Amino acid sequence: MGALDLPLREQVQATRQAALRLALLPTEIKNTALEAIAAAVETRTDEILAANAKDLAAASDMLAKGALTAAAYARLKLTPDKIGTMAAGVRDVMKLTDPVGQVQWSRELDEGLILHRKTAPLGVLGIIFESRPDAVTQISSLALKTGNGVVLKGGKEAVNSCRMLVEVIHAALESRGIPTAAVSLLTTREETRALLALDDLVDLVIPRGSNAFVRYVQDNTKIPVLGHADGICHLYVDRTADIDKAISLTVDSKVDYPAACNALETLLVHEEIAADFLPRAVAALQAKQVEVRGCDRARALAEMSAAGEIDWATEYGDLVLAVKLVDSLDEAIAHIEQYGSRHTEAIVAEDGATAEQFMNAVDAAGVFHNASTRFSDGFRYGFGAEVGISTQKLPPRGPVGMEGLVTYKYLLEGDGHIVASYSGPNARRFTHRELPF
Repeated sequence: MGALDLPLREQVQATRQAALRLALLPTEIKNTALEAIAAAVETRTDEILAANAKDLAAASDMLAKGALTAAAYARLKLTPDKIGTMAAGVRDVMKLTDPVGQVQWSRELDEGLILHRKTAPLGVLGIIFESRPDAVTQISSLALKTGNGVVLKGGKEAVNSCRMLVEVIHAALESRGIPTAAVSLLTTREETRALLALDDLVDLVIPRGSNAFVRYVQDNTKIPVLGHADGICHLYVDRTADIDKAISLTVDSKVDYPAACNALETLLVHEEIAADFLPRAVAALQAKQVEVRGCDRARALAEMSAAGEIDWATEYGDLVLAVKLVDSLDEAIAHIEQYGSRHTEAIVAEDGATAEQFMNAVDAAGVFHNASTRFSDGFRYGFGAEVGISTQKLPPRGPVGMEGLVTYKYLLEGDGHIVASYSGPNARRFTHRELPF
């Protein structure tokens, strides 16, 4: 009986046992396994696409019935290029420095009593995601490199794709003598609910999906949750902006991949530049089939439908963009503070002081100057891949790569030292001397 055929608790226990072995693997073995996964993904592209085609056929019916959004369908679809990117992402993780077993600092507490802080894996990760089968290789490669076991739960719309990708990963792991239970897959909604109850076996849950989905996970588990519920990203076009640059950044932020959580949802435009910028920007957006919705002042300058209060608070995940004119930088910042999700915010400005004020004042995991919001991504940041994006204040924040999947422990080496020696009239004194490491 394979790990995927076991009852849920036994399956997760097997993943935990595999994680204990992973934590001890040398970097070379982990990297060899990652190369095997990347090569297998490339070699079995046709099988992966065939499995994805089954999911897409069923998803088309769901889309027609309104049971699946266009954004979710876009995330579900795999192409040869996407599969190539998946393999490249695995290899990028392989090239990164192993974060496990790194001594962060060493300190002499007293003669012969030495304290080290050393990085260690978290243990078992539970990753629950909707659509997005490419997340399987991203997450598995990061988990393997960081010595963590992982339990994956994809959406029902991606079940065939996920099964095939896990099959490919298992074959690669088995070829390198690594227990296949290190990467485990769940396929039913009932298993999701049961997984959230396993706080004695799972160390971290990372949900990736809609606002409602993430909030459901946060509200139904005692396991620590890393993630974000919304991706309402803004681009503020300042009165000092270069118009051509602003148009290019607007289109890229909205159109490059509108289903992504780092896609632009609301465009804020300083009223002094609006008459020159908006007509050209709206034309460029509409040429890309973007539905533009604007406030009354914006509609007076360019052809667009009306935006209401709900639009400022909406993550469309589609080719829809809300536009609002503002009278000042302060008003733009205030709007972002009220409606933003602390994901990614950007400013287009040629004035450095204005840009600096915006970047210092805006509270978000990513704040960009003259750059597309779409750069908010673990792969583009050089993390190799990401397990998700966190908008929490406590670290890790923003795209979460390997550094978010390790913790640390304190290792103390002594020679019969006892605490009683450090109290009383003849007490020893701590030296607390920093040591090289």
